[in-house]
Amino acid sequence: MVTKFNIAERLALRLKEARKSKGLNLEALSNLSGVSRSMLSQIERGESSPTVATLWNLTRALQVDFAGLLDEGDTEGTIKEIMRASRTPSIDSQGEGCQIHILSPPDQAGMLEVYEITFSANGKLISEPHRQGCVEHMSVLEGTLKVIAGDEEAELFMGDTIRYAADCPHSIHANASPAKALLLVYNS
Repeated sequence: MVTKFNIAERLALRLKEARKSKGLNLEALSNLSGVSRSMLSQIERGESSPTVATLWNLTRALQVDFAGLLDEGDTEGTIKEIMRASRTPSIDSQGEGCQIHILSPPDQAGMLEVYEITFSANGKLISEPHRQGCVEHMSVLEGTLKVIAGDEEAELFMGDTIRYAADCPHSIHANASPAKALLLVYNS
């Protein structure tokens, strides 16, 4: 039987579950978040409603999604997160004629990053060298793209995948028609 919780009860339960899943006691979470142990206890028992600032500190300390704490549904399921297209963060200020959608969770930044890049005709993304040992893996989903890494270049067609060093200057270029790619950035 599924029981409907009010927001305060659901929040209390989700925060407690997140804390326990990280193997933290109240004191450890207090030290990580800056929220007092007694306040944490009150929040988890549903006796106190946290402020937005307190929730922000807790979600950062627990590395959980703020909105996910209030979502309804089974928190014990195998599906850990759904990122709806309308809520997927994007970067429009990088490159020329390209939009970058960030698909990886924020806590993976600097380790394994996943992006969907949509290029307009003649769009390009020019990147400075990343950290030593960084490798990019790119699969072309639509159109044709050219990758330049260091002194080498390759032309790729829909369905092709390339892996290249990203610790040197590198760039991705669309030809005269739009294109789309899935890019994984792996920092070893």
